[in-house]
Amino acid sequence: MSEKDTLIVGIETSCDETAVAVVKNGREILSNVVSSQIESHKRFGGVVPEIASRHHVEQVTVIIEAAMTEADVTFAEVDAIAVTEGPGLVGALLVGVNAAKALAFAVDKPLIGVHHIAGHIYANHIVEELTFPLLTLVVSGGHTELVYMEEHGSYEVIGETRDDAVGEAYDKVARTIGLPYPGGPHIDRLAAEGEPVITFPRSWLEPGSYDFSFSGLKSSVINTLHNAKQRGESWTNEQIAASFQASVIEVLVGKTMGAAKEKQVKRVLLAGGVAANKGLRAALTKACEAEGLRLTIPPLKLCTDNAAMIAAAGTVKWKQGRFADDRLNGHSGLELN
Repeated sequence: MSEKDTLIVGIETSCDETAVAVVKNGREILSNVVSSQIESHKRFGGVVPEIASRHHVEQVTVIIEAAMTEADVTFAEVDAIAVTEGPGLVGALLVGVNAAKALAFAVDKPLIGVHHIAGHIYANHIVEELTFPLLTLVVSGGHTELVYMEEHGSYEVIGETRDDAVGEAYDKVARTIGLPYPGGPHIDRLAAEGEPVITFPRSWLEPGSYDFSFSGLKSSVINTLHNAKQRGESWTNEQIAASFQASVIEVLVGKTMGAAKEKQVKRVLLAGGVAANKGLRAALTKACEAEGLRLTIPPLKLCTDNAAMIAAAGTVKWKQGRFADDRLNGHSGLELN
């Protein structure tokens, strides 16, 4: 490594993945180790906070050691420890935050608190260096937001969900038609095999709003299937999935394109776990190409929760000298801006 290289250790425990990574200069992944808990939560149909926290306690030191071994670096070479401080499940967050605080104290390195959504945005920076101004569509199990950025570390949330996050809506619809948790990948797969023959509502809200609402769509799917069953009618799961996804994607892409035009950006990012959705990736790519916008989408391994994105966002705060102290805490409702 050259004298100017920056090494940041990232720790992520906001939900049901225990993840640790080492990233060089904010963009080069030296290690990115993730321990998933999906099998533990699958039988409950969603993440159980207490179980998630216990798994993090069991795994975090093991994953830290694995990430450092894979990166082949020592703590003496590391510049700082970055950790997700929120939002997320508070018990899960506290495991990562306290592990990071203890580690930073033990190895005498600065501590950096990172917003989980900032991490998802900076997963794109690992793929391709960010240029500004830009707009990010953040879509995950807990978040649906449009974030405008004029420079590194500056976030303006111009649209957000008023009820269900898009990933949450996917899981609930999947459960309704008998698909296992997590439902998003199953809905996406079935949607590619079916036709959108059912007209579900598109929630555009009031004119000029970039907020989202998926609660009504979720209820419409449930009510439509219930009414059809009473009439002796039926649709295939492929048709239901395709119709539901068509409604979701039309609104997500439509509001993103409207916001990009209003903000006069030439750069659009897609971020979050639902960024792995093939239907959304294809539709947003087509829309951006039609408008001459440069689109960046992370590879699948950087869409879901991971620690490389936390280290990447932490590198920005390192360069800006924005450090935390031993009062750093987990905040389940931490605001991005």
